[in-house]
Amino acid sequence: MPATGGTPAVALVGDRDWTDAVRSVLSAANRAFDLVEWSPDAALDGDVRCLVCDASASDDRGLSVLERIRGERPDLPIVFVPRDGDEALAGAAVEAGATAYVPFDDRESTLVDRIDGAIDWGDRQRERHERARWFDALAADSATFLWVLEPDGTVAETNAAVRDRFGPVCGPFATLDCWSEPARETLETALERARHEDRLDRTVTAAGGETTLSLSFRPILADGVDGVVVHGRDVTERARLESELRRSEELHRVTLNNMTDTVLLTDDDGEFTYVCPNVHFIFGYTADEIHEMGTIDALLGDDLYDEPDLEAEGVLTNLECTATDRAGREHTLLVNVREVSIQDGTTLFSCRDVTTRKQRERALTSLQDTARELLYAENKGEIADRVVDDAADVLDLPTAAIYLFDAGRNVLRPTAYTESMATFDGQPGPRWPGDGSVISTTFVNNDARTFDDLSRWTTTAHEVQSAVVAPLGDHGVFLVGSETADEIDEVTGEVADLLAATAEAALDRVERESTLRERDQELQRRNRQLTELNRINEVIREIGQDVVQADTREEIERAVCDRLTGPDRFAFAWIGEADVAADPRAWAGDGEGYLDVLGTDTAGTDPGERTLATNEPTVVENVADGLREEPWRSEALTRGFQSAVSVPLSYDEVGYGALTVYADRAAAFDETARSVLRELGETIASGISSVERKNALMGGRVVELTYETADSSDVFVRLASEQACTIELEGGLQRVTDGVLAFATVSDGDPDRVVDRAASFMAVEDARVVNHGENGGLIRLLLSRPFVATRLVEHGAVVRNLVADADSATMTIQVPSSVETNAVDDLVRTTYADATLVSRRERGGTPTTRDRLEDDVLGSLTDRQLEVVRTAYHAGFFESPRGQTGEEVASSLGISSTAFSNHTRTVQRKLFSVLFDDAAVAQGVEY
Repeated sequence: MPATGGTPAVALVGDRDWTDAVRSVLSAANRAFDLVEWSPDAALDGDVRCLVCDASASDDRGLSVLERIRGERPDLPIVFVPRDGDEALAGAAVEAGATAYVPFDDRESTLVDRIDGAIDWGDRQRERHERARWFDALAADSATFLWVLEPDGTVAETNAAVRDRFGPVCGPFATLDCWSEPARETLETALERARHEDRLDRTVTAAGGETTLSLSFRPILADGVDGVVVHGRDVTERARLESELRRSEELHRVTLNNMTDTVLLTDDDGEFTYVCPNVHFIFGYTADEIHEMGTIDALLGDDLYDEPDLEAEGVLTNLECTATDRAGREHTLLVNVREVSIQDGTTLFSCRDVTTRKQRERALTSLQDTARELLYAENKGEIADRVVDDAADVLDLPTAAIYLFDAGRNVLRPTAYTESMATFDGQPGPRWPGDGSVISTTFVNNDARTFDDLSRWTTTAHEVQSAVVAPLGDHGVFLVGSETADEIDEVTGEVADLLAATAEAALDRVERESTLRERDQELQRRNRQLTELNRINEVIREIGQDVVQADTREEIERAVCDRLTGPDRFAFAWIGEADVAADPRAWAGDGEGYLDVLGTDTAGTDPGERTLATNEPTVVENVADGLREEPWRSEALTRGFQSAVSVPLSYDEVGYGALTVYADRAAAFDETARSVLRELGETIASGISSVERKNALMGGRVVELTYETADSSDVFVRLASEQACTIELEGGLQRVTDGVLAFATVSDGDPDRVVDRAASFMAVEDARVVNHGENGGLIRLLLSRPFVATRLVEHGAVVRNLVADADSATMTIQVPSSVETNAVDDLVRTTYADATLVSRRERGGTPTTRDRLEDDVLGSLTDRQLEVVRTAYHAGFFESPRGQTGEEVASSLGISSTAFSNHTRTVQRKLFSVLFDDAAVAQGVEY
């Protein structure tokens, strides 16, 4: 193929004269040609780009030469310049293959232009032929996709590879179904540029995203752009590899920029050949600044490792060293050194900053020591002191404090704190929940917080700028900090939280152990208390049996003292009355001679004397207390008495003296023992009252006391005064389930009005009229609270008569000789503050048969039976004619007629049984 650059070679074919004439024209032209003469018999040089021929070239006027050359060199342009030419020859020459025809006479004016035009045509032909061969080769390649497009972009032709991959293709190239949506816009732009004779390459993705093609756009040029050839190759694998490579490079770049390990390469002389771009993470220098240091020794020191060791091992791991960063901070590094061969580098250094880890290790070691010491702390104060003292070693911060919560005052108190805390905040004071301080807020919210700047917390120590404040559960708050802001790093905050958790666990343990100790002590106390209670209860049971079996007061008092001072019981017990100087009523135990000094040398300070004076229990926990102040204590101590208790013997406001008990150990009488002894005093008094009441019923001399009172608190006095009538108690009083039942006669008044008024009294549960008389009637009252008569009965005294009129009430009481009249008098005067003793008479005699029968009969009836027959009796049911029928009496009692009949028959049967059975029939009984 002739070269298209440089001076074009032009071959001349003709005789000498013609050749000279043509050469003369071409030589004179401004256009340079390389002219050679050629004989038709010789081979044509391949570099010739144009052939200029005369008719004399062959016998047939040169036509055969034209045909032969055209057959051999179809792309070689031929300019026919015959010396003797005509129109016929011109036509024959063009038909034979001449590119241009120039009349010889016109050679000087047109020959050069025709030769230039022919050369251009030949170049285009050769290029077209070359492109055709190239296109054919590409079209046959199964790995190449070829599209031939019309100028408007419509597909004109494709090769087999396109049809095999994408199927039949027709229509606009850029909008074919085989392209993905993003690819279509790219293809449209590429085609537009190719129409403007631009040659360009694009990479697009086929529909489905599985195939990536690299496309080359080449315009087909003739007279302008006749079309576009698109040449494509499948670069899916290459695109995948490139994508993976890009991701790998990106990952590598991001990793290098963000990893904290630093990689360095040095040569044999230790000079840096590579510095990882993230070197600033550890050292604070840029890579260029590290290079300027020169060698690795300037960065890591010259004693990091021994060369022989590296040569022997090939790699040295976990070499620890200390390096200083640009800011002057020291870092602890772990360095791995390895022999390598990477470009110019021979030694690779991998540096890891373990400063934080070393700090954490040191802190945790100190924390472990603190936790071990806390195991031996016995109280919260010791724990607070230990934690504050160790905080400086554990956290390397100057300020620490522990505030413990005082649940009694609801306040957080600074239990332990460092000297620096006291220096720049004075003596730390208490914090109240809700005062807005960091301490109280942390405690209330139960949330640990790290503060880089505490300046906005006006209620916090102004010198503490950064701190960790952590709650200690319900125990309090732990504070550790510094007077400098931003001093709390991640490790410090983490270890501070661990220290707070350790302190909280220790406080929990101490509190738990304290609770267990208290519980154990309480259990032991309760066991002792239970043992003592069992012992006392045993005594009480024995005394209770003695009281039941006793016939006299003296027997009860003597039995009580003997039981209380039995083996393994109390040291001494005595019972006395108000006149202590007189002989005590009973005593037992190791107190011989002690009672002789009471009332004379003790000045009324002995527990028994005080109780007799105040009628209140007296307890002495330790006799030795106030030894010089009260004479009785020394007397008691000389006899081994360590504690004492005295309780009044009182029943229903009637006193029978006091019981005083002494023990040979201090604090022997706890609250339970005191309570039991108080109840014992009431039991003894009740027993004495019962015995005296029984003795009173047995007969003997009696004292008759008559009192007068106008106390309006008495129901009968108040009713008689308000209704201007006279009310007299009929029979006795009867205790029933709901209160006390009483019958009374109303004279000079309307019983209905009396009953209506009585029903409004708080002390009256029920009031009814039993019957009406000429001047009054009989009423029935159910009193809701104890009446004086019933209380007197409990103590052996009996109200024989009670009459109330508009001015006052008169009450006659019989007191047996066995009952102290003073006790009865006290009870009456306690009940009626204005009571006046009108008369006192002594009467003699023995119990009558009537008294005994009455006692036997009443004792055999139930409360309900007695209530029914008393109501029937006073209602005139047993009179003839009857004052009220059985139905009327039953209705007033709120029972049925059948129940009323059953009650009356039962009472009659019991009455006759008492009268007529063998036990009741005795000599002297009249019936």
